[in-house]
Amino acid sequence: MRMLRMTRNIRLGIKNLLLHKLRSLLTMLGVVFGVGSVVAMLAVGEGASKEALEHIRKLGSHNIIITSIMPVEDESQSTVHSHLSIYGLLYEDEHRIRESFAAVERTVPVKLVRKSGRLGELAMELRVVGTVPAWFDLVQRSVVAGRILEERDMERHANVVVLTEYGARRLLAGQHTIGQTLNIGGDTFEVVGIVQSEDTQAGGIQTPDREVDAYIPINTARERFGDYIVRRTSGSRSRERVELHQLIVQVRSIDDVEQVANGIEHMLHQFHNKIDFTLSVPLALLRQAEATKRTFNIVLGSIAGISLLVGGIGIMNIMLASVTERTREIGIRRAIGAKRRQIVGQFLIETVVLSTLGGLIGVGMGMIIPRLVTYFAGMHTVVTAHSILLAVGISMLVGIVFGLYPAARAANLDPIVALRHE
Repeated sequence: MRMLRMTRNIRLGIKNLLLHKLRSLLTMLGVVFGVGSVVAMLAVGEGASKEALEHIRKLGSHNIIITSIMPVEDESQSTVHSHLSIYGLLYEDEHRIRESFAAVERTVPVKLVRKSGRLGELAMELRVVGTVPAWFDLVQRSVVAGRILEERDMERHANVVVLTEYGARRLLAGQHTIGQTLNIGGDTFEVVGIVQSEDTQAGGIQTPDREVDAYIPINTARERFGDYIVRRTSGSRSRERVELHQLIVQVRSIDDVEQVANGIEHMLHQFHNKIDFTLSVPLALLRQAEATKRTFNIVLGSIAGISLLVGGIGIMNIMLASVTERTREIGIRRAIGAKRRQIVGQFLIETVVLSTLGGLIGVGMGMIIPRLVTYFAGMHTVVTAHSILLAVGISMLVGIVFGLYPAARAANLDPIVALRHE
């Protein structure tokens, strides 16, 4: 019985709104644009933050990345002829970290050298990455062809190389890929695998790999290229001695990451007389990015909510005008026995129908706008289910909140006065 009465009231509410189609449409526009703004702005914010978050996750929430940097005092002397700079991580640092922290599961040392890669007449500058097979567990990239580095390569000090897809296309164009022999820095290396190239810069955070990487066993890199790097600039030459350019530390439990990172930093400061390293903790970056994302969404949602507020005021204004127009109708309904709550319910149903219908249209508009932003601006956008539910829920709430006063005013009209109203 109650359901039947509710259905009848909804039909009556829709009928009353259709009596003034243009007015109802114009009233809905405030809610339409408000809801559309909420969905669209949250989609833009979600898309912008998702790329940065995914990028950080690829670095591994269990990992700590330590990178060698040239101290400031060495940079000021780098233009001096034949100046030798000795800085950065040491092989002994890796041993100390592995032995000193029980929470450390494994360490991945990295040695970086810039060398020219050549195959016949094709040549390009490569960033040779001397590392261990575990690198590919921590910096995961899909294998396009062949294989990655293996323990047997380390044991044999093999001259083998794994290229990125980008480097393979540049150097091996028109050639058989796996088994090809490359000349890298004067030494020959056999290509045993190719891994997928991915974007290495997003949200201002740099991953450990590059598109021009060529991965070789770290002991082979030490034997072939040594620890010294010679840099030649106009009229000057400088030399650097760096044992390890990077060290990736994997911690067993995510709860221990920040504590281990603090311990490693404290230990390195004890054994390094100058600041020649920097520590990056992806977990801390991830938490910071997630906090920024929440703040960003709150700001965007608040701005879009102002549009809904304007739409709600429009609904209240129109419903107050409707109460004035229908004063005689209200008086007749009260005279034949309608209760105040029935009058309130009738006007509330009309405002909720108006705002909900506007909300649904706004959701449609809000789903189209992000597609247009992606198409024309190239920005990644993500429309989430919670943003749609939030927008529709708010639109219904707007209908109830801004419809209460007009409904209460209609219910409180004196039936005698209302019947005399012309």
